[in-house]
Amino acid sequence: MKLATLCYIKKDNQTLMLHRNKKENDYHEGKWNGLGGKFEQGESPEQCMRREIFEESGLTVQSATLRGFITFPMFDGSDDWYVFVYTIESFTGELIDSPEGELHWINNDKILDLNLWDGDKIFIQWIDQPKTFSAIFYYDSHGNFQNHEVTFY
Repeated sequence: MKLATLCYIKKDNQTLMLHRNKKENDYHEGKWNGLGGKFEQGESPEQCMRREIFEESGLTVQSATLRGFITFPMFDGSDDWYVFVYTIESFTGELIDSPEGELHWINNDKILDLNLWDGDKIFIQWIDQPKTFSAIFYYDSHGNFQNHEVTFY
C-alpha cells in the first residue's frame, strides 16, 4: 500500500502541469500529471502535499483545498495507491527546473487535450466542484483503464 498526494496548482484560468519526461524507469513517462508523490514516514497528507510541491516546483503553498480521495488498486502492478487530491489556490515562490519533468502552465480548457491517464480525464473534471469525492479507479496490469466508481459528499 502506498499513500500519496496529487495536487493541481491554479492561477489565472490555468493549471500547473508536469510533463513526466526526466526520470529513468518512470511508470508515468510521457504522461502529464499534477504535482505530488508518496508520503514520507510520519507525514500527514498536508505535510506531504506541501513538501512535494516545493520539491517539484519550488513553490510554497499558502492555501489549499482537499478535493477528494482516490484508490488505485494495483496501479503500478504491485501496490494499491491511496491518493489525496488537492487544489492549490494561493502560493509564493518562483518555478524551478523540476527533477520530475517539465512544468507548464496549461489553460484549463486545454488540459483534457494532454496525454493524461484515462482516469485522470474523468476525475480532473471534479476538482473544481463544490463537493468532495471519494473514488476508485481500476486499471489492468498493462496500465489500461477499466472503470471507476465515485461518491460525492
